[in-house]
Amino acid sequence: MSDSFERNARVMRERWPVLLERVLAEDDASLQAELVEGLGSTLSIGGIQLTSRHDRTREAHRQAASLPEAPVLHLYGSGLGDLQMALLARPELTRLYVHILNGAVFKLSLQLLEQQGWLADPRVELLYAGDLREIQLPFFALPAELVLADDYSAKIRDRLISEIHLSFNNRRFTADAADIAARLVAVESWVQADLDVAELFGTDPGREVFVIATGPSLEPHFEALRSLAEQPQRPLFICVDTAYQPLRRHGIQPDLVVSIDQRISSRHLPSQGSEGTTLVYMPLADPQVLEGWQGPRYVAYSTSPLFEQMRLRVPRAQLHSGGSVIHPAVDLAVKMGARRVTLFGADFAFPMNRTHAGWQDGDLGPQLNAAKHWVLDGHGQRVKTQLNFRSYLCELERYIEGQPEVAFFNTSRSGAMIAGTTFHGDFVR
Repeated sequence: MSDSFERNARVMRERWPVLLERVLAEDDASLQAELVEGLGSTLSIGGIQLTSRHDRTREAHRQAASLPEAPVLHLYGSGLGDLQMALLARPELTRLYVHILNGAVFKLSLQLLEQQGWLADPRVELLYAGDLREIQLPFFALPAELVLADDYSAKIRDRLISEIHLSFNNRRFTADAADIAARLVAVESWVQADLDVAELFGTDPGREVFVIATGPSLEPHFEALRSLAEQPQRPLFICVDTAYQPLRRHGIQPDLVVSIDQRISSRHLPSQGSEGTTLVYMPLADPQVLEGWQGPRYVAYSTSPLFEQMRLRVPRAQLHSGGSVIHPAVDLAVKMGARRVTLFGADFAFPMNRTHAGWQDGDLGPQLNAAKHWVLDGHGQRVKTQLNFRSYLCELERYIEGQPEVAFFNTSRSGAMIAGTTFHGDFVR
């Protein structure tokens, strides 16, 4: 160990002895690290610069300026200590939590630079990001370490990125957008005529509910689902809109189908044979789908400002929404009275190098070659995904955490690991 590390470690040993032992066990030798020089210099890990190579201090002050003047702040990633020092210059700051996103990177930085200045400050608390289940606000996440986050911090990284991207992701979902405004006008007469989803709430108390999504891991379960569907005492089948056609092609008639997306058409929800399934939709549904649907129709809102004016004119109950149709489908199961919810095809990833069950690659939007990100699967291995899938996963996990009276089960290890679920013994070997 370097002299710098010994001096840094001396401070940590006094303040966080248990955490220091964890840091000492990190494998920093496997990092591809190099010094990168410009007007100044910085450290590059696997081609990712931890800071500016021209002016680290100026960059840190610009980053600090994005944070509010608050007594408590959270920093995700440790960098080279520059942002910590910039924030600690604030006299009103009483506590700075530094969350380590990559233990090996942090260990390496301790060997290369003197960092006692911020480590010894009594206002600093140091911890591993993965030690907490949820992100803390207000925060700044160092961009380089969001990329370099290790497996232990993956869940927190995903929640940080989801929070950072929230306003950007919602930018097109406004009632002022021409296509949205036209669809709301076209659908309002259906909303007025159709049943309130609240009429379904509490109608199946205690019944087990299968919520069926369209991830690739659904495919091995078609036969079992068809067999169960034929039994008189069976779970309730609720599917998302894109799972309806694959289920029907395998002889499975779901009890309910949930749809929220204006891009879902009769190609996904054909009218033929629909008399045996209840449709629950939000007011962006395609009027042609609604007109052709032969089964009962129920309408629901989300809390989105998109529906604010329509909610005032035509009151209806709400279902939880987190960006994906899986969220209202699961919430419907819970509001109908489920105490056991089993998830099928809820992968939030592209296991087996597939995008969806029952559809060709790209049929439903994302293509496999666009998957530049990863999430941990049920085996603890990295599996390809995309950013919006990770955000949907975060929101489902938050919802599950808020439902302690309901047991949630997953039916595959090949998709994303879903915190708060247990692997179902009848479907996972």
